[in-house]
Amino acid sequence: MADSADPKYLDKRTAERYLRSGHLDEKAYDRHLKGLPDVAEKAVPIETLMLDDVDDFEDDEDEEDEDEADEDEADEDTSDEPSTDEGSASA
Repeated sequence: MADSADPKYLDKRTAERYLRSGHLDEKAYDRHLKGLPDVAEKAVPIETLMLDDVDDFEDDEDEEDEDEADEDEADEDTSDEPSTDEGSASA
């Protein structure tokens, strides 16, 4: 077998099958794995939400929107009060 293995045989998900069938030489595969660069420092943490978590997350957002709407209404109510006081004072 040639020194360089066909890239389609090097896929981690299928390499074992190609090793068993003889399409991929174990030594060539080991050389390929050892030749791969270490890119661990480029890793980024990923947060995964499960389906149940997504529903809860959307509910939390809705509650926050409602809280903000309530605060806005409270601000509007307080802004109306001084104008009512002014109107009663002038009457």
